[in-house]
Amino acid sequence: MAAAKPDNLSLVVHRPGDLHLEYYPIPEPGPNEVLLKIHPVGICSSDVHGWQHGRIRNFVVKKPMVLGHEALRTVIKSLELLEKLDELCKIVRYNLSPTIFFCAMRPDDGNLCQFYKHKANFCYKLPDNVFGCGAGPDGLVSFFTAKVMGAAQMVVTDLPQETAKKAEGLLGSKSEVTIKCTGVGTSIQAGIYPTHPGGLVLVVLGSEMTSGPLMHAATWKVDIKGISLLQNFVNVKPLVTHQFPMVKALGAFKTSKNGLGLKVMIKYNPSDQNP
Repeated sequence: MAAAKPDNLSLVVHRPGDLHLEYYPIPEPGPNEVLLKIHPVGICSSDVHGWQHGRIRNFVVKKPMVLGHEALRTVIKSLELLEKLDELCKIVRYNLSPTIFFCAMRPDDGNLCQFYKHKANFCYKLPDNVFGCGAGPDGLVSFFTAKVMGAAQMVVTDLPQETAKKAEGLLGSKSEVTIKCTGVGTSIQAGIYPTHPGGLVLVVLGSEMTSGPLMHAATWKVDIKGISLLQNFVNVKPLVTHQFPMVKALGAFKTSKNGLGLKVMIKYNPSDQNP
């Protein structure tokens, strides 16, 4: 079989601060896999962290690694599906499965590349409106969802002034259920204390080890739950503030790092009408 052609333009981090565009071979899908062609890819704060520091917590970049995990793609090639899901995958706890592949989490390459091979079981068809959770993109999507579900009042807190201003124009004023949407550890305290007795704190992001007022939560019966949910009632297009072609990917990362936009996207095809 002929060797794969290196026509797969990819964004690769080699070490902290060292980011390059490189050509990788186009992968061939095996059983239970599909070959995907890139559409826009969003830049996550974890991508920026991986670029700047060469690690995410204890996951250290020890060899060149492709970044990116917020991809919209089209299936262009697939083989017969033979594999059965293991028990943890069946009960939607696939993040605990020892067999799972984590996109852009060392040692697994991400999908900021033109072509990407992926497990077919974990590809999902997306409609025009998608649920995805402070006042960054995750937070705004969470509060949009709360609004759709009937929340009468909402409040958003954040640090960057420009981000807060953008949020203010999009959202209401207060929320009864608290959703922790930032990786800052002290936000769990800021979330638990103002929650109504018997209320709920949903934790979306955070550090591996986090301290918080657990006795306060226990006394006032405040439930704390992790959340990872998809839904189909929220229009996320207004959250996309910047779009860059792949050849200017470094500029896209600098824009995201400096907090100049809400969601920054990278595109291979400038004429692509997806966000």
